[in-house]
Amino acid sequence: MALQPSLRPLVIAGSAHAPHTLDIFLDYVCPFSAKMALAIDSVLVPLCTDGGKYGGKVKVIFRPQVQPWHASSTLVHEAGLAVARVAPQQFWPFALALFKQQDEYFDIPTSNTTPLEVRSKLTKLAESVIGSSLANEFKDLLELKGSPNGGNAVTDDLKYTIKYSRQNSVHVSPTVLWDGLVANEISSSWGEKEWNDFLTAKVAV
Repeated sequence: MALQPSLRPLVIAGSAHAPHTLDIFLDYVCPFSAKMALAIDSVLVPLCTDGGKYGGKVKVIFRPQVQPWHASSTLVHEAGLAVARVAPQQFWPFALALFKQQDEYFDIPTSNTTPLEVRSKLTKLAESVIGSSLANEFKDLLELKGSPNGGNAVTDDLKYTIKYSRQNSVHVSPTVLWDGLVANEISSSWGEKEWNDFLTAKVAV
């Protein structure tokens, strides 16, 4: 599936030119997404990277899925996109770190915090992954600038991801597309066996 150049770091496994595509729509504050993310990291990434069984055949794309009924969803996805800008190779490690600490950004824990406070906390998490030398650049990308309602430096990337989801009628996470079609059989409960069986049946190159 299509991916604008600034979002190339969202290809978390496999070559961007691989003929098969797994688009995986995940929300950082969805428990089911977190479970799937861990399975992706332990199963799909090794299978689809160079040297893996499906290296050069399948690419895995992380598709940020903002779920607006979670108030912090926009903020955490902005953070992921900011890391993709300042430290592309650290996008997936940051995503995993955020998934592992997702409960800190759930509805009730963030109900008495301001967006600026949430962004400050996310900056500290980002710094633990990308290092202090890039943390200020990360923080700057999330700073609101310009007009009173103009967003920040990653707003356009965020809009792209949201428009892409809506265009493809993806409304919840996790949702997975195989070569552009929704694969309803895929579940967040899948482990090594289920993913291996799926790829064995689907990969045709």
